[in-house]
Amino acid sequence: MELSPHLAALRSDLSAAAALGSDEVARAASLLGDAIEPALRLVLLDLLAEAAAELSDQLPGASVELRLRGREPELVATVQTPTSAPAPEPAGDDGTARLTLRLPEALKARAEAAATLANLSVNSWLVRAVQSALDPSPTFPFLGSPGGPRRLQGYGRA
Repeated sequence: MELSPHLAALRSDLSAAAALGSDEVARAASLLGDAIEPALRLVLLDLLAEAAAELSDQLPGASVELRLRGREPELVATVQTPTSAPAPEPAGDDGTARLTLRLPEALKARAEAAATLANLSVNSWLVRAVQSALDPSPTFPFLGSPGGPRRLQGYGRA
C-alpha cells in the first residue's frame, strides 16, 4: 500500500486552498506541505497499526500485522485454521535453552492476550510463535495450491 499518492493528494488540496490567497500564502503552504509530510506519514502508519490491532481483536483465529517494506506499509493477515496441527510442545527440559527477551509493553500485553486466548502460557505461546515463524505451515489453505504460506494483502473499506 503506497502512502505517497495520499500525501500528494493532501499537498494538492493544501496548495489549492492556498491559491486563494496571495503569493506569500501559496509559498507558506508549499513550505508547510514539505515540513508536515514526515509527520503525516507517521500518523498514517499509527492509524494503520491501530486498524490492524482492531482487526486482529475482532477476527477470531486470525491476526493482522502491519509491516513496512522500505517506506511503504503492508497489511498481512494470517488465519489459523481449525484443521491445522498445533506446533509440537518442546520436549521437557532436555535440550532447552533459557533466553531473556525484552519487549515493548504494548507488544508484551498483546502476546499475553494471545496466549490467554489460546489457553497457553506466554512461554508456550512464544515457543509456538517462533517455531511457526521458522517452520511456516500453510496459513491460507483455501486460497489455492497446497504448500507454503499464502499472503493476503490489499485495501479494506468499512
